[in-house]
Amino acid sequence: MTEKQDKEWFASWFDSPYYHTLYKNRNHDEAELFIDKLISFFAPPPHARFLDLACGKGRHSIFLNRHGFDVTGVDLSPESIKSASEFENEQLHFYVHDMRRLFRTNYFDFILNLFTSFGYFEHDRDEAATIDAIAKGLKPEGVFVIDFFNAEKVKVNLKESEELVRDDIHFQIRKKLEDGYILKQIDFTDKGKKFHFEERVKALTLSDFQKYFDLCGLKTVHLWGGYDLSPFDIDKSDRLIIAAKK
Repeated sequence: MTEKQDKEWFASWFDSPYYHTLYKNRNHDEAELFIDKLISFFAPPPHARFLDLACGKGRHSIFLNRHGFDVTGVDLSPESIKSASEFENEQLHFYVHDMRRLFRTNYFDFILNLFTSFGYFEHDRDEAATIDAIAKGLKPEGVFVIDFFNAEKVKVNLKESEELVRDDIHFQIRKKLEDGYILKQIDFTDKGKKFHFEERVKALTLSDFQKYFDLCGLKTVHLWGGYDLSPFDIDKSDRLIIAAKK
């Protein structure tokens, strides 16, 4: 028997413990280096308010808060927010929230959407609604930073299949480009039960993001291709990191 989910794929997959098992080897040092680079570059004032949009279990929020900033983390996954909430303090709070909806108006100095936490939706209007909510949530002159994969490089170098072992679970992963999406089929067995999940992420480019920004008054001010804030190269860069200002 294979377990399948009826709700939106990201709602079920991101709330599954197996999601965190599969991606447990993500580089936390690299993530912290990226945050350090952003803080050094923008030099936020001590009272700056940050929103970590699609925060997962809150690792970036927690690290930002350790720098002394007021940080709010939101995510659609109740399980992730439950885990993150164990680290709450007077300047660190977590909430279950759908990023397609406005959280607070004219409130944040910085909104961050990191490690490809965008492009999941079936309809373009949902991505547009998300960017609109981000723009409305920023203070005037506030900054939005989005970190996405470089779709042009991914399409050229797409690895069709691989097997990863995490906690003695063998994940069989198949990838393909279909109808503008990077599709990832994930199959595995645990405790005698078969599971199947799918990731569907739109292969969004710089011009796609610019169209969303133009609709809600955000202006691109910086463009990088890596967590070291190196320049973006459409053929060579692994990441597409955009900073836009309200």
